[in-house]
Amino acid sequence: MTTELRRLRNYIGGEFKDAADGRTTEVVNPATGEVYATAPLSGQADVDAAMAAAAAAFPGWRDTTPAERQKALLKIADAFEARADEIVAAESENTGKPLGLTASEELPPMVDQIRFFAGAARLLEGRSAGEYMDGMTSIIRREPVGVCAQVAPWNYPMMMAVWKFAPAIAAGNTVVLKPSDTTPASTVLMAEIIDSVLPKGVFNVICGDRETGKAMVEHSTPAMASITGSVRAGMQVAESASKDVKRVHLELGGKAPVVVFEDADIAKAVEDIAVAGYFNAGQDCTAATRVLVHESIHDEFVAALAKAAADTKTGAPDDEDVLYGPLNNPNQLQQVAGFIERLPAHAKVEAGGHRVGEKGYFYAPTVVSGLKQDDEIIQNEVFGPVITVQSFTDESQALEYANGVEFALASSVWTKDHGRAMRMSKNLDFGCVWINTHIPLVAEMPHGGFKKSGYGKDLSAYGFEDYTRIKHVMTSLDG
Repeated sequence: MTTELRRLRNYIGGEFKDAADGRTTEVVNPATGEVYATAPLSGQADVDAAMAAAAAAFPGWRDTTPAERQKALLKIADAFEARADEIVAAESENTGKPLGLTASEELPPMVDQIRFFAGAARLLEGRSAGEYMDGMTSIIRREPVGVCAQVAPWNYPMMMAVWKFAPAIAAGNTVVLKPSDTTPASTVLMAEIIDSVLPKGVFNVICGDRETGKAMVEHSTPAMASITGSVRAGMQVAESASKDVKRVHLELGGKAPVVVFEDADIAKAVEDIAVAGYFNAGQDCTAATRVLVHESIHDEFVAALAKAAADTKTGAPDDEDVLYGPLNNPNQLQQVAGFIERLPAHAKVEAGGHRVGEKGYFYAPTVVSGLKQDDEIIQNEVFGPVITVQSFTDESQALEYANGVEFALASSVWTKDHGRAMRMSKNLDFGCVWINTHIPLVAEMPHGGFKKSGYGKDLSAYGFEDYTRIKHVMTSLDG
């Protein structure tokens, strides 16, 4: 008996459509390795249609009041909440994530973030009007930038879609959003829900691959391109967008240092770091996967972390005891396994280091010790359930090791010494520093990095302002 595959479709100008040329791609459930749906493989004609719909809708949406945009976003948040079970099921099938954790740890903040941006729509700030030249009054206008081309990743498909569309729409822009080709289902479902709230063309979703995203970024219509993805993809987007001087918002890779000093509460640090390192199979650019431990507690810490790894479970989405599900795709599984296979002789696998089962793309929670600063696994993003541990001698060396990578997104410091915590937070070259915790995010605070982790901020009023432009208006008082 053959099970009929679900048919996902683009959402353009308020209508669900197949790709213009009929091409599709298969969508695989990473927990089973089985195809469960098809999605459009959108080409230039589909990109043109989506951009035209967004451009046509922009003047009307731009001219709505902040109160109207707030009301629409609040309706979307309520609708997502009302259909939470459907969204979580789609996301779990997309990614293989545990159903319970997705419902408790991802959907509530996602809804909260939409509500935050609904409020932000009515709280734009700027310099007060004034006479900065005799006989002239100056005012500042904040305006939406226009059509936004947005590309979301596969590690948090539904939440990253919210991080993209919510601030853009709140600011009065229109959106063409492309989910990853491996995880389109939850984004298409969100389009179905949003359809009853927003005017046609304000929010558009097109499915496709890397070439689809490239066509979006290179299109002449968008005023801004936003991507969450790899450094390689971000560099390509920046290069493409430069040809017609588009604004670019890049949230790229990470290699978060987790600096544990000798006075830290080892039990609490190990427990929290294990969760922050293995949650979502470590497929998180802020994951706590690069631990630096003071030499005096190194061995004790490694032993405790190896035990925590051994006690951590991965498995099927409906298993309530698992912390994380599979890696997203076979290429990602191969990438993670490759890092372990290529470990230098001085490295030691303390726990894990192998695939789990033969069905789906599961990988064991892994701990690797004995590493040096220039080792491949220290310098490059693994994006899997692998935590590395290095030893340091003093605060200066800890800082040198922590900053000694090309990424600069997130970091954490574990110590009871307030002065040391403040010194480290000042000198760590990362967009976020957590102290005695790692990975909590709130809608009110910005998320974004430096160096090869990209530029621009998600969340917060700063993220909202990224989707606006500033105009100076000066008027003569003489009439």
